[in-house]
Amino acid sequence: MVKIITDTTAGLPSEVAEHYEIPVIPQVIIFGSDSYLEGEEIDHATFMERLQASSELPKTSAPPPELFSQTFERLAPEAEAILCIHPSTELSGTVRSATVAAADFPDADIRVIDSRVIGSGLATLVTLAAEWAQAGLDADIIEARLRALIPCCRIYFLVATLEYLARGGRIGGAAALVGSVLQIKPILSLRDGQVEQLERARTHKRALVRLKELVLEEIPRDGGGYLSVMHASAPDQAQALADDLRSGLGLETISILDVPPAIVTHAGPGVLAVAFFVDS
Repeated sequence: MVKIITDTTAGLPSEVAEHYEIPVIPQVIIFGSDSYLEGEEIDHATFMERLQASSELPKTSAPPPELFSQTFERLAPEAEAILCIHPSTELSGTVRSATVAAADFPDADIRVIDSRVIGSGLATLVTLAAEWAQAGLDADIIEARLRALIPCCRIYFLVATLEYLARGGRIGGAAALVGSVLQIKPILSLRDGQVEQLERARTHKRALVRLKELVLEEIPRDGGGYLSVMHASAPDQAQALADDLRSGLGLETISILDVPPAIVTHAGPGVLAVAFFVDS
């Protein structure tokens, strides 16, 4: 059977990881001289408390290759193939770490896939891959399906402040917005691993309305858009957004995921996001 691996930037719900037996490799969160393995040595609640109490922004580091090697050593003897699905190389060194570790297992079929996305878009790809593996599909088919879906992913989001993105160096083409005297609320997107300005609004309320309009305009109406909502310390806004989209699309449920610490470090508390897939 094909085995699927991801990392904590996916924000994969623990029940999904447990059900499909998906190893989730931890990102490294760094506060000053202290470093923690995300999800193992620091949980989401503790991270948020420390982030908001800290005068200095934390940093992140990709998992070292050794963490992948430990997992590969355990899975390789029983796996038909191992598919490692990770965030865009422009945002994280995780793909590189996995690739370095895979080189030590030349007899194993280990495939490292750059998803070009992060967060719940990545979680969707991982979950689909695990479903296909459980259904008995081979690695070639699963990989081909993933690579066909990757360019179709859309991630749109709002942030409380651009400070975190700017200081973390993850702001891409939206850098021109930093320091603007205009009281604007940009709608941002993740494109080719870079944060870009999609549109701008005068208020958060207007930006949120426009965000919903964009999703409703672009998402397939056949229920195959795999829509999800993400947030960091904005549960009420996330629930309201999910309810509005669910009603507008006639869906029974929409997944709401916490933005994982490694992403909050760069986007900041208050981020509200949607991820979905358009038709190819």
